[in-house]
Amino acid sequence: MTSLVLFGIFLILLLINIPIAISIIVATLATMLLTIDTLPALTTLAQRLAVGVDSFALLAIPFFVLSGYLMGQGGIAVRLIEFAKVLVGKLPGGLAFVNIISCALFGSISGSAVAATSAVGGFMVPAMEKEGYSRPFSTAVTVTAATTGMLIPPSNILIIYSLASGGVSIAALFIAGYLPGLLVTALLMLGAGYYVKKTGIKTDNTIEVGKFWPSLFGAVPCLFLIVLIIGGIIGGLFTPTEAGAIAVLYSLVLALGFYKELSARDLYPILLKTINTTAIVMFLIGASASMSWLMSYEEIPQAISNSLLAVSENAIIILLIMNLILLAVGTFMDVTPAVLIFTPIFLPIAEMLNISPLHFGIMMILNLSIGLCTPPVGSVLFVGCSIGKVSISSIMKPILPLYAAMLVALALTIIFPGISEFLPKLLGLI
Repeated sequence: MTSLVLFGIFLILLLINIPIAISIIVATLATMLLTIDTLPALTTLAQRLAVGVDSFALLAIPFFVLSGYLMGQGGIAVRLIEFAKVLVGKLPGGLAFVNIISCALFGSISGSAVAATSAVGGFMVPAMEKEGYSRPFSTAVTVTAATTGMLIPPSNILIIYSLASGGVSIAALFIAGYLPGLLVTALLMLGAGYYVKKTGIKTDNTIEVGKFWPSLFGAVPCLFLIVLIIGGIIGGLFTPTEAGAIAVLYSLVLALGFYKELSARDLYPILLKTINTTAIVMFLIGASASMSWLMSYEEIPQAISNSLLAVSENAIIILLIMNLILLAVGTFMDVTPAVLIFTPIFLPIAEMLNISPLHFGIMMILNLSIGLCTPPVGSVLFVGCSIGKVSISSIMKPILPLYAAMLVALALTIIFPGISEFLPKLLGLI
């Protein structure tokens, strides 16, 4: 009954377009009032909201958000695009590949799918249209490729999963995201190439001679940030939170000093955007933490676990059911609350199936990333369509082979845990 009240109120509020954080808080409070006296319920909710964001690791999020905005407006995206263009631009369908690689590179530096969609899409969609690609296809490539930033570190959602899982190493999660992220990137390139060949798109893949070294020189300072952040964390030089601060400092040096794409007066609106984004994320984390506490108090995860195990004792069937639920959840819920709400529910089941918390986290985030570019809620899909000036319905056909590529990547990651665990084991992180 408690589960029905909690999730019933939550879904009803979502269906009438109440913001997700408010929906979580109202559903949690209503359920608490049924099970706890009024005053203790209000006090407990307030405590859970505060405790939910009381984590040193979460301080990394505003730093990485700020560094992502600095990179997006500091000329870094354009230099990564130019570098990707000289690498694969001459291939058939080359600009689609440039788009995908640019999103992966920018996502790996900014850690934000929305930032990658805005920064890369704003440049690449018009450029692809100019060389013969349709706007719907160009937009579809951008919104799907931008999700690789959820896996390739530094990624804010990996930090949030570490919190929700009870302390999986952030460094191990960062390293674990590389191979799955690169797998998604490679399969998206195959999907885009298939669509270009099938539809017979004729494009102009002209690349100026002598561009390699200038583009490499322009991109190396950007790419060095990855080496600096990941190398420093693995080498024990600084924590992920300190790495976020270093990322901000390095981004400022690049944007203000090296590339000179920003001035001091540009920093104020960037700081306002950072505050706004951070406030939204932290409010979601606090709200989701309160719901997670209530579910634990009412033993809802154990009840769901018992129900799943009653359906089948076959580990493959249970894993399939969990992934289908996550795929469905991803179509109407943002990744942050989904990770915070469903990790306490599904992680114990995964551990019973001998799936490591590290592997489960990568699998879960890859699964939910598909929802970022899927109607009805997909935030990256809406941002991409706004930037590409196309309707959601118009990109459904060109995005299908890209969805298929992402689902294949998800299936391979689930079936072969080594894709997630190889690098962390190699580096002695697990």
